[in-house]
Amino acid sequence: MQVIVHGGAGSRPEEPEPRQAVLDDAAETGVAAETPLDAVEAAIRVLESSPRFNAGVGGAVQSDGVVRTDAGVMTDDRAVGAACSMPGVEHAVSVARLVMEETPHGFIAGEHAVSLAEAFDVETGVDLWSERTREKWAALDAPDGGPREHLDWIADKYGRSDPDGRDAETDDSAANTSATSTDSSTTADGSRTPGVDDEHDHDTVGVVARDGDRIAAATSTGGRWLAFAGRVGDVPQVGSGFYCCPAAGVSATGAGEDIARVTLSRRVARHVERGLDADAATTLAMEEFGELTGANAGVIAIDADGTVGSAFNSEGMQTAVAWD
Repeated sequence: MQVIVHGGAGSRPEEPEPRQAVLDDAAETGVAAETPLDAVEAAIRVLESSPRFNAGVGGAVQSDGVVRTDAGVMTDDRAVGAACSMPGVEHAVSVARLVMEETPHGFIAGEHAVSLAEAFDVETGVDLWSERTREKWAALDAPDGGPREHLDWIADKYGRSDPDGRDAETDDSAANTSATSTDSSTTADGSRTPGVDDEHDHDTVGVVARDGDRIAAATSTGGRWLAFAGRVGDVPQVGSGFYCCPAAGVSATGAGEDIARVTLSRRVARHVERGLDADAATTLAMEEFGELTGANAGVIAIDADGTVGSAFNSEGMQTAVAWD
């Protein structure tokens, strides 16, 4: 079994060592599993339970003060399951697997996904707040009212990393370098918005596992801090936040709307299908992503030959690799 784990592409963490320890534990947990599908679920559950990442406990808080989780999982035979917008669900990856294995569907959302979790004994009603997120939320003056009030409130707090879509300056070697982006953590009056663009804001987690000719990939997230209530990003979208086929498994992290616009995970897999190994494919896909969007992201992958790849254009993306 081979496993690669990521803890999100974003700013450099203030305390990388404890985060790395959790990533290492997740990778080792995955390696001990029986199948790649078991491996990606087991590894991600470790990360979802750690408040050091933006998935499960400690996930990002949306504009109405609710933490909602999303996840997607896929195997090399293109079996897929995804679930999103789930308040109180720590292990979103397990719900995504339920969608894959227990329903005729590929994607279930909101209260219905929570009900599915309850029906199959995945714990719901979990307090997903951490000490960090409670403190950051308490520092904000959250609005009452409906959608218009929420949109007005988040207008200068949450935005696309490149408002014009593709005109940010990017380095020719986008992979493993920092791309230019607007600073959405600074409000119109020049103050900093608690929680936005801190080290946890983009810390989506993902895992890819391979055992022989079997591959699986999964990604899980709490979304983006101060996103409009009910927002769903790239993570549970097939080909965007995750993808798996006979050639490779891929997990992506970063600027969700931009990742979805270019179907970043599918792009990596396509490069492998055209003859690149996972290392070259992740590097090329990130170069293309930077050129197309000017936004920050990262990807991990394992191809059918066992080559492992990872690339990012943010300040950092911690990973862990393990094999038996």
